[in-house]
Amino acid sequence: MTILYVSLGILAVLIAVGLVLPPRYSVAGSTTIDGTPAAVHAYVGHLDRWPEWMPWETEDPSIVTSRNDRTTGVGASQSWTSATAGDGEDAITECDEQSGIAYDMAFLTKRGRAPSKASIRYTPSGDGTKVTWTMVGDMVPMVPRARAGGMKLLMGRMIGGQLDRGLASLKEMVEASGAGTADRPLLDDDRERSGQVGGRVACG
Repeated sequence: MTILYVSLGILAVLIAVGLVLPPRYSVAGSTTIDGTPAAVHAYVGHLDRWPEWMPWETEDPSIVTSRNDRTTGVGASQSWTSATAGDGEDAITECDEQSGIAYDMAFLTKRGRAPSKASIRYTPSGDGTKVTWTMVGDMVPMVPRARAGGMKLLMGRMIGGQLDRGLASLKEMVEASGAGTADRPLLDDDRERSGQVGGRVACG
């Protein structure tokens, strides 16, 4: 009987915490890359290059991604299905080769559509570029309100780790290419691969 009372007490505390804590989460990570914003944007501003550095498809082999005809610029979008992480969709809402991108993201759950906002911003940092990846959303569409506050803490740790791993991979990709550094400016073949037009990375 004592074990039952203790269990009920713990459950009551968890519910109380879940109700008290705000359900909205905000997660961010950043890194500094030895390269120009344009060199970073060659990977960030194009949906078809996201799998090269974002962690999800590497860590979840069950993910299947479908992209529309437009893969860069405002209006570019994609959707995904996953046997383990669930389904979702992304759509770019801001795109600038010098300052970064913003995109709407939604997890498609059994409880309904759970929207969130995300951005990947570039700022000068010495001879390189500081890249900050931010994601903001609400737990309530994904879980009941009584669990949302507690789940927010878990969500923050989980997503925060994924953002850090993605940024580390992005840094490795950009710096390994050598493009956009003082020693090796963006060349014509770099521009062709990254979608540059007239010396600028096309954002549509």
